[in-house]
Amino acid sequence: MIHSYDIIIIGTGAGGGTLAYALAPTGKRILLLEKGDYIPREKANWDAKALYVEGRYQVEEDWLNGKDESFQPGLYHRVGGSTKVYGAALLRMRERDFETVEHVGGISPAWPLKYSDFEPFYTEAESLYKVHGHRGEDPTEPTAASEFPFSALPHEPRIQTVADRLRQQGVQAFSLPMGIDRQPADPKNSPCIRCETCDGYPCLLGAKADAQTCCVDKAIQYENVTLLTNAQVERLIPDHSGKEIRSVEATVRGVRQQFSADVVVVACGAINSAALLLRSACDQHPDGLANSSGLVGRHFMKHVTSKIFAIAPAQNDTTFQKTLAVNDFYFESEAAPFPLGHVHLMGKHHWQTMRPDFPNWVPRAVLKTLSRHSVDWWMQTEDLPEPNNRVTLKPNGQIKVNYQPNNTEAHQRFKRVFKKALKQAGFPLVIEASVPLKVLNHQLGTCRFGPDPKTSVLDLNCRTHDIGNLYVVDSSFFPSSAAVNPTLTIVANALRVARHLK
Repeated sequence: MIHSYDIIIIGTGAGGGTLAYALAPTGKRILLLEKGDYIPREKANWDAKALYVEGRYQVEEDWLNGKDESFQPGLYHRVGGSTKVYGAALLRMRERDFETVEHVGGISPAWPLKYSDFEPFYTEAESLYKVHGHRGEDPTEPTAASEFPFSALPHEPRIQTVADRLRQQGVQAFSLPMGIDRQPADPKNSPCIRCETCDGYPCLLGAKADAQTCCVDKAIQYENVTLLTNAQVERLIPDHSGKEIRSVEATVRGVRQQFSADVVVVACGAINSAALLLRSACDQHPDGLANSSGLVGRHFMKHVTSKIFAIAPAQNDTTFQKTLAVNDFYFESEAAPFPLGHVHLMGKHHWQTMRPDFPNWVPRAVLKTLSRHSVDWWMQTEDLPEPNNRVTLKPNGQIKVNYQPNNTEAHQRFKRVFKKALKQAGFPLVIEASVPLKVLNHQLGTCRFGPDPKTSVLDLNCRTHDIGNLYVVDSSFFPSSAAVNPTLTIVANALRVARHLK
């Protein structure tokens, strides 16, 4: 028996969850298929050891890197996707990010659409995801039709001091746009309590603007929207012509089922969306669905990233730390004649949060001392779309992620420049930690969009060129990565595609 719907959306993260929310009022029969379940609401949600040492709530899968070495990806197959534990930094891409940008490591290609095409949807996305910020502080800030829907989150005293000392050097540190359900004028009735367990944790209070809270929970209030959890989609099956998806085959709580719809949307994240299309290879599409260009899985990007721990003699008693960012070196600057990237504060790191970032021989006592005195930063440089950075499947179906960082010269320069600024700001010891492949919260590319079926997988509305009723609406569509966090662009694009589908 095949269960029929108007629209099937596979995945409930920033892409799929937002799309379901936007389409729910249409009255169309919508089926949401989520591989995992809800994150249980329990005390462990706010336990650093549970999340950062034990890997609570993460997927239990083994993938391979380019050397065929096994690793466990730091991903979350849950209602709301990885937004359940993301840091909620929601920035727009810069206007120049949509154009051709020359980097020291190569060329970042122009997008087929421009910033102006996304601007209305950025505005809608900021409102939907409760973004706090302040226009006019960010030196690379793109034009916006309106002010942020919520005022910027204030800095705690230690962070305000850091901001002041950076500004004294001419560094234009600005308030990081954050998706939080916080009411500064009425803190007693605010869902967000500005705790230390925000960045990298599920929110026990539902105060983080994640895809479940902002979108999925609202979508399933409509009678025409059905959510099935623990639904592993095995493959997509086309009709005899190969030009339409006839059915979606999934194992739902251990039972194999088939579903059909007029429109099928894949929104599993860049890696899993590509893997599903490749896994669905058939007689009509022997190299995988929507892969006549040979580009499904290619041009995978994840940003070139580092953690920076700035250590000072003064103790850092900050609770809610993630409120400050720097874009002075995003494009060309006095520091370099080429773009370097973006840096912002992370949530305050406990010693257990730091444990994965340091060698095992570093004693607990040392980590505890460092954590009490550190101000913790996340630094990212744009990596460039390289066709050999790609997602493939082994004969047994195991996912393989072949990735070699590029544009690393810019990232190394960025670290030197920012470390110097931090030392001048009163941090004599600055420690950097590399970010391993398994950290995939900024996965991008693999099904790039564009007007030409020979050079792209999706058209400008994120419909596959090859299959008329198949869309991919997640981070897969990015033709370049820019250097800011991608989530707001994923949300804005889902709202844009929703308007097209309506």
